[in-house]
Formats: sequence, structure tokens, C-alpha cells
Amino acid sequence: MGCIYRRGKTYWIKYYRNGKPYAESSGSDKLEVAKRSLKIREGEISQGKIPGICFDRVSFNDLVDDYLTDYRLNERKTEKRAERCAGYLRGEFGTLKASEVDTSKIQQYMERRLSEGCANATVNRELAAIKRIFNLATRCTPPKVAQKPYVAMLKENNVRKGFIEYDEYRALLEALPVHLKPVLQFACATGWRKSEILNLQWKQVNLRDGIVRLEPGETKNDEGRTIYMESDLLKMMTARHKTRRLDCRHVFHLDGKMVKDFRGSWAAACKVAGNPGILFHDLRRSGIRNMIRAGIPERVAMAISGHKTRSVFDRYNIVSQEDLQQAAKKRQAFTRDQSARLQNGYNRSRGTKKVTVLKAVTS
Repeated sequence: MGCIYRRGKTYWIKYYRNGKPYAESSGSDKLEVAKRSLKIREGEISQGKIPGICFDRVSFNDLVDDYLTDYRLNERKTEKRAERCAGYLRGEFGTLKASEVDTSKIQQYMERRLSEGCANATVNRELAAIKRIFNLATRCTPPKVAQKPYVAMLKENNVRKGFIEYDEYRALLEALPVHLKPVLQFACATGWRKSEILNLQWKQVNLRDGIVRLEPGETKNDEGRTIYMESDLLKMMTARHKTRRLDCRHVFHLDGKMVKDFRGSWAAACKVAGNPGILFHDLRRSGIRNMIRAGIPERVAMAISGHKTRSVFDRYNIVSQEDLQQAAKKRQAFTRDQSARLQNGYNRSRGTKKVTVLKAVTS
């Protein structure tokens, strides 16, 4: 319950929101004006609004601008993804005020994106952007929205399944353009992310010691990483260093310019190699699986590939049909070995009994 009081000749109003007192001047020496001001504020509070702030003036595009600014100021590595999400969201909600974007409209957007064939994971990235947009808006001083809409996320089946075998790797290596062949070799050997490979610079490579080092802040999880290159990888990197361009600091480039997007070249090469369904990220999965097959301890494989948590690593450490067949053969061999041992033990036991009986008869 609010109240009205005077300071000098001017009436002031006092009201409460969530138990916290607020006081402001009515700007008038007339009691009726103060009563109207208090009634307006109490009406705003009953509607869940923050008194004195006109949220209807804030557009959804204003919030998106703040969202992208936050990405740029914090130098987030997923800025490109944020810009793509922002583009989709502007197309859907760009003509609306921020207060008009509610749960029902977000639900309609989600259903439309799914009907267009988008995967649950893709839609979830966009829904997460909506959450982030409104979270930032509520943290502003003063806040730009009175409340956040509820955003329900979709269930994802994000277990990784794609990988390539050695014969597929060789076919793809032959089909790729010259400037992408070493990218493929490095990816399969290390299991690194595409962005980490394409951003690699010569200052991070020590050919004398056979080391490639990423400093903290240069990886997706912001942790540093050091790998030792095996002979084939070191040979390839040494050859590139001998023919490097002095005007280009990147290890992998095209005519001195950093390679950024090669989806078209990749798709064409995969088609020529007879496997059009291969994704570049399959190389990360393949590299990790090959390390495990080679007997490298999992904690070491995680350090090489840059996996911070075991749960994420397990989604990449996948099992192929060949792995299952080998497991069946090993299981069968183990069963036969146990059976043979049991039979040998039984035969030895029977032989001992026969000798005992013979001794008894002869005595």
C-alpha cells in the first residue's frame, strides 16, 4: 500500500515492489496529481512491470544489437554462429517490440524452423540465442524488459556417429584440392577442430622439437594444448615450412590468404571420392577413434584432441561395425581358450586317476 506526503510545496508518492520501497516526486503541488501518479505506479506493479520504465519503446532488434555487441566485446569464438542466429531471429521478430515476443510466438517460430527441415540441435542453438538475448536485457541498468519469456528446448540426439576408414581417407586425399590436402592430413592425425587448424600460425609450430602449441585462450575451451607430431605429420609440416610465404603467417592458406570456408570444395571432393555424406567434423571423430585403436590412453587422447570433459569425449569415441566384429572374434577366441583350458585340466585329472588305479592294482 502506497502513501502520499509533502516535501515543501511538492507532493511525493511512496510505493513498494517486491517489498522494496520506492519514492518519487509527483512534480506537482496538487494532491489529485499525486494520487493519479501513485495509482499509475501501483497499476504497473500489479502487471509485473518496473515502475517508471517504458518497456514498449524497446524493440526486439535493440536487444539483438546488444546481444551481438556482447559477443564482440568479449571476443567470443562463436561470433559467426551468433550472427547467423541473429539473422534468423531478426527475420522472425524484427518488426516486434521486445515485450511482444512471448512464449507462444517463440513456439510458432520453433515449429516453423522444424517444418523447414532444421535439426533439433540447430533450432536449439537459435532458442539458446533467444534466452541469451533476454537474459542480457534483464541485466541492464535499468532493465530493458520487465520479464523473460519461457523458452522450452528440444530434445537432442547428439551422439556422434560419423567417421571415415583409411581407404576413404586416401580416396578423399586424392580428390581434394592441393591447398586442402594438408588440412585433411593434420585433422586426421590430431582430431583438432576445423577452426583450430585453419587459425594455426607458424609461431605456434616448433619444427625442431616437433611440437605444435596452442596457448590458453586460443582454443574453444580456452585451455592451452601441446602435441608432438609423429614422423609423417612432421614431414608434411616441414615441407610446408620450406615453401611457406613470408607474407602469410598461417600454416594453411590459399595464395597467401587464410582459408575460411571450403564447404563447396569439400562437398565436391567427397562426391568424387564416392562418399558424399562425409562431414569435416567426421575427421575429428576418426582421429580420436584411431588414437584409441592405437592403444593411446584415453586421458592422453583427450589432451591431444582438446576435450575438457569425459562426457563429451565419449560422444566422439565411437564404435564402428569393424570394432564390433573384432570384439566378437576376441570374445570367441577367449571362450575357446577357456574351454581348452578346462578340457586340458579335465584330461590331466583323469590321467592322474588312472595312474592311481593302476598303482592300486599292481600292488
